Order: sequence, then structure tokens, then C-alpha cells
Amino acid sequence: MEPQNGESAAVMSATIRILLADDYGPWRDLVLSTVNKTPGLEVVGEAEDGIEAIERCLELKPDLILLDIGLPRLSGIEVARRAAEMLPGTKIIFLTQNTDQNVMAQCLSNGGMGYVVKADAGRELLPAIQAVVAGTEYISKRMNRGAAERSR
Repeated sequence: MEPQNGESAAVMSATIRILLADDYGPWRDLVLSTVNKTPGLEVVGEAEDGIEAIERCLELKPDLILLDIGLPRLSGIEVARRAAEMLPGTKIIFLTQNTDQNVMAQCLSNGGMGYVVKADAGRELLPAIQAVVAGTEYISKRMNRGAAERSR
């Protein structure tokens, strides 16, 4: 990964510490295996619900949170809002099945810098992580197509 936006090579070569928050264990396992096989990325913690996600954020202070919207006990959107307040340097990518444009807008206005639809995660998750870590917003192509089609 090339340094971007004036970042030094030392910053870009550091391992990105990731918290993965999703209530579905097999999905977490799949994401975990993909991310941990990628040099420079490491999942340092997992959470199964929103309350646990907040606790793990405070404990681990991750660089990035991969966050589902539909978490038990506290929604992913509320987790993002609180995490953005408590850990302003932590970046957030929503990793979700939800393709509603209004929900996406709510996620992005509550601390999210990325929005990846789970059905497209195989080809979009790693580019999303790269973009968001570099400071660029990332939206699933599926969501951009939907917005373009509605604007016609």
C-alpha cells in the first residue's frame, strides 16, 4: 500500500488493528480469516452485540471497526455514534446486508466512513479498508448504483 495524503511510509506500514462487531459467528469467522490473511491487518477483538462492541472499543482502542448495523442490545449506528465521540481517531466501516439509502446516510452521518454490503464484501472489503484507513470515504458500488438509478 502506497502512502497517500502526505502520510509517512512508517504510518502506512504499521499494522491496522481492527475490531469486528457482528452477531453472526460464521460471518465473523469468514471476515476474520480474510482480514488476518492480509499483511498489515489484524483483528484484535470481536464483539457479538452493541454493548460488547463499546466495551471492546474502550479496552482495545482499535484503528478501525468493522460494524454490522443489526446488533443485539445496541444498534451498530448507536455504537458508531458513541465510538466516534469516545475515540475520534478510530475509523468505522459498516459491513451490512442493508441496502436502504436512508439507512446508509444515517450510518455515514453517525461516524461511518465506509459502507460495504455483505454480498459484495468478497471483492470490496479490502479496498474499503484501504480507502478508509487512507482517509477516503468508501461506499459499496451496489449502493452507488442504487443512488444513480433513483436520480434518473
